[in-house]
Amino acid sequence: MDWLGAGIDVPLIVIRAIHLAATAVMTGTLVFRAVVTDAAIHSSNPVVMIVRAQTLRVAWACLAVSVVSGLAWLLLAAASISGLPFREAMTPSLLSTVVNDTQFGLVSEIRVVMAVILAGCLAYDRVPLVRGLALAMSLGLTAAIAWTGHAGSTAGEMGIFHLTADILHLFAAATWVGGLVSLVLLLSITRRDRTDAGMSFAREATQSFSTMGLTIVVVIFATGIVNAWILVGSLHGLIGTEYGRLLMLKTALFAGMLSVAGVNRYWLTPGLASPSEDRPPVEVLRLLTRGSLIEIALASVIFAIVGMLGTLHPATHAL
Repeated sequence: MDWLGAGIDVPLIVIRAIHLAATAVMTGTLVFRAVVTDAAIHSSNPVVMIVRAQTLRVAWACLAVSVVSGLAWLLLAAASISGLPFREAMTPSLLSTVVNDTQFGLVSEIRVVMAVILAGCLAYDRVPLVRGLALAMSLGLTAAIAWTGHAGSTAGEMGIFHLTADILHLFAAATWVGGLVSLVLLLSITRRDRTDAGMSFAREATQSFSTMGLTIVVVIFATGIVNAWILVGSLHGLIGTEYGRLLMLKTALFAGMLSVAGVNRYWLTPGLASPSEDRPPVEVLRLLTRGSLIEIALASVIFAIVGMLGTLHPATHAL
């Protein structure tokens, strides 16, 4: 289903981007809760309790968006696979064939089961064991995306290597972006709260997320190189194909996120531990919030690019 010509399927690109973003934020917020919020020294702190509640709301909202966009993705994929106009492709027999006889359909069925289990876990979120299962299901929903893209069609031992790299790439990206959303919520609450306990938690959480961010960046960088090596393969493929040029744009945006994160990590975060008259803690919180929002905005553009990359032939195929 080519809406604008030249192989560009705008609805499919948009839905893919929305689905990837919603799933990533959902997973990242649950990781942030497990690693940062639930590990807080003063778990009874009112700010901690508010952040936990808001994290749960974000997870619910993202799960809903993920399910709806996932269904839309399946319908659009059915039309794309059949080569028919959208309305003509929406027949029970064709949809049944796509769901039961294609890898995308089988992966979608598995992801629906995981989404239902996750919804049940979020409904009974107060039980610690259930929270752990919720995180596992969320990670599973994110990992399964690898089988819907180019990594899922790579054959043999290279395919296993590619899938592993892509899953780790998805995990790291989700942890970063979802963590940023949780961090913005936390910082915004702390700016209104302004108690010593709230500031202490904000400082602790920001430092913890910044430390975790170092591992995230290493994983994204390493797995990104692996994916580029498999899908682009050469300098000519990087420069001379649409896929390669979009990948370079994605890399440039990632570098922008990394620069902003570096400012937050090495310039602003220390200000929470050692405030000064020139830069009081509330001002540091405001600057950290602004920096995190910039990172989220850049990540949103990256999701749009990833949505487009998934609909294009890799550079190695185009050459």
